[in-house]
Amino acid sequence: MTIITDLKTLYEIDPDQWREETIKILKENRLNELDLENLIEELEDLGRSEKNAVESVLEQVIRHLLLLQYWSQEYQYNQSHWKAEITGFRTQLKRKLTTNLQNYLLKELPSLYEDALAYVNQKTNFEVEFPPESPYSLTELLNINYFPEPEHN
Repeated sequence: MTIITDLKTLYEIDPDQWREETIKILKENRLNELDLENLIEELEDLGRSEKNAVESVLEQVIRHLLLLQYWSQEYQYNQSHWKAEITGFRTQLKRKLTTNLQNYLLKELPSLYEDALAYVNQKTNFEVEFPPESPYSLTELLNINYFPEPEHN
């Protein structure tokens, strides 16, 4: 069996083994042996993945809150489902959020609202008038007990 000592080569052949070796090198403080180029790439990818995950879940919260609050003709039939979905998404966010990710979401909220708005407009066939800007603060969006009163169009 051939032992691969070059971390850059190991990264190309077996990323999981590369990760284990990198962790071992870090724990043993042998920093001069690190494959910095790939380590930086992995950390950047990890950060992007975490941001994408919380963005996606927060957008789902916004979508469901908009439907719950503004789609009055479907409220009676779907309110329990929408509330359950909102609760589930908020629970996911609670498990994933760090202070840095929360700050990131605060900065991205207008864009996330815009994307959620495009979805709910399609979902309701453009028959519901939704606010052009988010009626929800990030605090409200993350609050497990917050459900807005329905608007009656």
